[in-house]
Amino acid sequence: MIQSTRFACFSVTFLIVFVGISWSTSHDLSSNNTTSPTFYSKMRTPSAALPKVTQRPYGKTADGKAVTEFTCRNSAGNVMKLITYGATMTSLEIPDRNGKRENIILTCPDLEGFEKCQSYFGGSVGRFCNRIAKGKFSINGQPYELAVNNAPNHLHGGIKGFDKVIWDAKPREAADAAGVYFEYVSADGEEGYPGQLKVSVEYLLTNENEMTVEFRATTNKMTVVNLTNHNYWNLGGHNSGTILDHQLKVEADKFLEVDETLIPTGVLADVVGTPLNFQTFRKMGERLDQVGSDPKGYDHCFAIRDYDGSMRLAAVVKDAKSGRGMEIHTTQPGLQFYTGNFLDGGDGSGGYQQYSAFCLETQHYPDSPNQPDFPSTLLAPGDEYVQKTIHRFFGE
Repeated sequence: MIQSTRFACFSVTFLIVFVGISWSTSHDLSSNNTTSPTFYSKMRTPSAALPKVTQRPYGKTADGKAVTEFTCRNSAGNVMKLITYGATMTSLEIPDRNGKRENIILTCPDLEGFEKCQSYFGGSVGRFCNRIAKGKFSINGQPYELAVNNAPNHLHGGIKGFDKVIWDAKPREAADAAGVYFEYVSADGEEGYPGQLKVSVEYLLTNENEMTVEFRATTNKMTVVNLTNHNYWNLGGHNSGTILDHQLKVEADKFLEVDETLIPTGVLADVVGTPLNFQTFRKMGERLDQVGSDPKGYDHCFAIRDYDGSMRLAAVVKDAKSGRGMEIHTTQPGLQFYTGNFLDGGDGSGGYQQYSAFCLETQHYPDSPNQPDFPSTLLAPGDEYVQKTIHRFFGE
């Protein structure tokens, strides 16, 4: 009897370990060939703790829908928090050069704050992130009209985009990562878009201090899709002041020229000789006066160099004061750089002032449905939309 019991215990233990290894292997990020040997030297803290996800009620929306918060910890003790409202990241705590953890993304104090916020803090944005000119496009000659919620254009999926709906969610725990898997079904005609869209996004915080975002989507009718995470970053900490002294390097030789309403003209212009030249490290704020926008600041899309749909480096950001750094790798062709120009300290800005953070949104180009020379955002029945972005944090 004792031998039989021991064998049963051994079998169960082996099965648990085997399943854990299998899930971890399928989500292993360490083999990606974009890894730099300088990473992690000051970001890893040895710990016996395994990655862990806990959850709790976060409140109810104004229309009475329950929202859940997930807290994800990696083996180093770094923390990522997400809520089911908008599949939104509410906090990401990463250590500085001295090991002090701070939340490095803009956030709101509670659910009511997120509902009042008009700046898309941390949200999973869709069905089409960025702008579509005049809220109109056609597929195979069939015209579609969308809400004009950023006059005169459509922005970030409309009046109630994916960042404002409640997603289904499941925790993800493995030996090398902790995170949350979200799912949402967007009905045919929602916000004017054709086709039912089944969409998922998985956020993971790995033991290598990588935060990964992977979107997937399928449809039953030809439609357009462009999904992104809309974190506002401040590597000094979300309440540390402006990001104007952050240094940025972008892997791009060209940017999308835009008109006065921030719609691409169709021209991919050379960055050389312009304030959009970040081919070497430059402070984000040193050339704001040259950008020529009102209010002053960047809100431009870069064309990532040598795009072919594979994972590649898009940008590097450093904050000299805290010693935190971040690399962004992505399968997407574009990188929207925004310096928080429209933040004004009000409820719509979560109380944050202008230039309190920057965005580097990996995505397809703005207005792609109306620009046949841009990489296509069309999704057909039977095909799957898959895009992934990796944020790698390091210390100096």
